[in-house]
Amino acid sequence: MSSENQNKSNQLNIELPEDVAEGVYSNLALINHSQAEFVLDFIRMMPNVPKAKVKSRVVLTPQHAKRFLHALNENLKKYEATFGKISSDHQPPPNFPMNFTPNAQA
Repeated sequence: MSSENQNKSNQLNIELPEDVAEGVYSNLALINHSQAEFVLDFIRMMPNVPKAKVKSRVVLTPQHAKRFLHALNENLKKYEATFGKISSDHQPPPNFPMNFTPNAQA
């Protein structure tokens, strides 16, 4: 098999439906995990509204979660190299009345 044919067979065709391409805005993420998976809940909170909804949930294997973390770190480095350092105040998230206890908040 020629290298050109091998490259064509290694390509992945990814479809992005129109409704997914619009994206979902999130200003809070809750992360939970078990031995088998990481669950990322992306939430949109609005000022002076006591209720927030999960807008999107992504479930990852631990291996994929680690690859995702590495890819996000690499992209943050590239972003800051282009646009400057992102300020981070390292303040803990506000206390929200919730009926469950997440493992982490971001």
